[in-house]
Amino acid sequence: MARGPLQFPAPESWVGQWVEPAETGNGPRVQRPAYYLAAEFYIAGDKIDSAVLFATSHGVYEAFINGKRVGDFELTPGFTAYRKRVQVQQFDVTDLLSKGANAWGAVLSDGWWRGQHGVVRGVDAYGSKSAFLAELHVLLASGEVLVFGTGPDWRSKPSHILAADLICGEVHDNRQRVKAWIESGTDRSDWSPVTVGDYGYDELVPMEGPPVRRIEELDAESVTEIAPGRFVVDFGQNSNGWIRISDLGPEGNEIVISYGEWLDPDGDVIQANVALGPFAPPSDEPPPFQTDRAISAGEGDSFEPRHSTKGFRYVRVEGYEGELDCASLKSVVVHSDLPRVGGFRCSNERINRLHTAAEWSFRSNACDIPTDCPTRERSGWVGDWQTYVAAALYLYDVSTFSAKWLADLAADQLENGAVTNIVPDPSPDAPLWKEAHGSSGWGDAAVHVPWEVYLATGETGLLGRQYESMKRWVDFAAASAAGGRHRSRIERSAEPLEHERYLWDTGWHFGEWLEPGVDMDQVFPTLAIADHGPVATAYLSRSAGQLARIAELLGDGEAAQRYAKLSANARDAWRTEFIDADGRVTPATQANLVRALAFGLLPEASRDQAAEDLVVLIREAGNHLGTGFLSTVFLLPVLADHGHLDVAYDLLYQDTEPSWMYMIDTGGTTIWEDWDGVKPDGTVSHSLNHYGKGSVISFLHGYIGGLQLIGPGWRRFRVAPKPHDSLDWAETYHTCPFGTINARWESQGGAVSVEVDVPGGTVAEVIMPSGEVHMIEAGKHKFCC
Repeated sequence: MARGPLQFPAPESWVGQWVEPAETGNGPRVQRPAYYLAAEFYIAGDKIDSAVLFATSHGVYEAFINGKRVGDFELTPGFTAYRKRVQVQQFDVTDLLSKGANAWGAVLSDGWWRGQHGVVRGVDAYGSKSAFLAELHVLLASGEVLVFGTGPDWRSKPSHILAADLICGEVHDNRQRVKAWIESGTDRSDWSPVTVGDYGYDELVPMEGPPVRRIEELDAESVTEIAPGRFVVDFGQNSNGWIRISDLGPEGNEIVISYGEWLDPDGDVIQANVALGPFAPPSDEPPPFQTDRAISAGEGDSFEPRHSTKGFRYVRVEGYEGELDCASLKSVVVHSDLPRVGGFRCSNERINRLHTAAEWSFRSNACDIPTDCPTRERSGWVGDWQTYVAAALYLYDVSTFSAKWLADLAADQLENGAVTNIVPDPSPDAPLWKEAHGSSGWGDAAVHVPWEVYLATGETGLLGRQYESMKRWVDFAAASAAGGRHRSRIERSAEPLEHERYLWDTGWHFGEWLEPGVDMDQVFPTLAIADHGPVATAYLSRSAGQLARIAELLGDGEAAQRYAKLSANARDAWRTEFIDADGRVTPATQANLVRALAFGLLPEASRDQAAEDLVVLIREAGNHLGTGFLSTVFLLPVLADHGHLDVAYDLLYQDTEPSWMYMIDTGGTTIWEDWDGVKPDGTVSHSLNHYGKGSVISFLHGYIGGLQLIGPGWRRFRVAPKPHDSLDWAETYHTCPFGTINARWESQGGAVSVEVDVPGGTVAEVIMPSGEVHMIEAGKHKFCC
């Protein structure tokens, strides 16, 4: 029989039992050790044909067989809505087994199950005990299948990892490593018996989406000794992962590694910008943050902490004996292993650096789930992903990555249909945001993300799977609009006006979020009482409209009509309330104008005026943008589509804050949370690795490069580059379900040439800068004007 995977166990057929390590209970809950768990088994009979290990945990595990680590996945079993979904990994372990005695086991730490998480820094969110579950299926040449499982014969012992927390970091005392702990014949008589946990198997699901892996290693660019025994290492790139040190020095030597995104004026690593500030839970002795400690077992001993990740460009290393050189350290980049499907380059290196920074920000925040930042929170904020998912889909295959996350969104969705603001949400009842779930622009990810995946792939399977979740969200939003009135409208009229039943103006919303000059700490207390009608009603109209098209694709005609009508009614309510007697948008902010144009909220007669008003606001701001998290993604495309390409380029090249180039010129290698993340005086505010504003790269792909999707799955696409005097050429590509599309243009002496590779099965529309239009099919094409 050929080697191949054996069947995933059904809930009623598991042989393995959940096993918990024996714990002393000493020490703070945020600094608990990782545990060794191990047992032995015996394979008798014929030659081993194939073998599969099924494994999962409450916590983060690394599996081992006969002294070797199983697979190359990191942070397994991954982060999911554990109350309803716990992933099981499946590994081919044929080559790790031998006839006769074998040993198997795991190193188990708190992970997301009971470690710290998010703003609330809660612990034990899913349970107070960690546990491991595994089952090994061995197929012999005779056809016999042997099944081994975790159970009461397993034993446990605290490992050399004295503390492991995803936010705190790790403490390793390598002197306490148990040699040969995972080899057969090892004496484990002083280990403690495990406890068998009664957790059941109903929540177990096969792994979905790409695994987290060590993707690449970055060399240190410089090492500076800022004080005796105190070194600062610059890896040149902000990223997510950990470092590896090749030599910890003599036995007993202790090294402390602190990770950060920026340096203070004295050249030391800072962490204050990613501290929690006013949201920090009270503590007499705050726990460590992004800090590792390693104690050497002797010369040549190395250190690599694989049970936590950090966001960093710089590290401070203290306690290293002798001269620390660049060759001694590596920055190990860790994130979901996403296949690349797109790229972009042009003749302007500043624009290329912006694109690279946006990519690195996304990669840093694609560690099993789409997070907001790899430092302060590492939470799956739904608004961030809905703004960026289109850009991500252009560059990477994030379809299964998104599908896994959307399954958790549906699993965590509240009874009334509201979507939690972060997914997965370990603490939905946390006082900080118990009443804040269901924010417009955030919860709309329930509809928009699967819709964008459909557009990129042409596949309707995800739409069908998420359909009920989408309807529940839109129904919640519609009910919220019909069931409440903002106090300003109650003061205007005791009885609601007819259109107000479709006006969503009450409840807790983030709104546009972090427009330039708005401080998050100051705006947060106002979010529950502000009039969010302009934003929330716009999103109700868009999501209902997308859902109507989805219902039609799925053959649900009645729902398609119902949601199309809801979308139109919400749009008309928006027009009634937020277009004045002169046909102009009010409140006339950049964000409101951009959203109105991008979402098709305006009558045709009002569109040009709205675009002009937007330009006036930009010019009055000194050619600066004024948008926040939600509408920045649409800003430059809206300007280009309404005859103001020059303004779009002015904003792109603006080099004083708020702007993208300010980030790049100031030395940013990722996108910042605040437009002024590093102020001219060197003061740093908040995260320097938030990918949301990096969604501007969709403009680089679709307008500078000129490659735009028209039909689902890229069956139809457009190449319509928008050259600028500052650019000599640009090129972009995207690998769609039909093959790779390449688009390149070059400008010489006023003449522009455009080259396009069209995969078989697709049709392309080429619009030259001169306005000439060419319809083309499969093959290589070149046009000049």
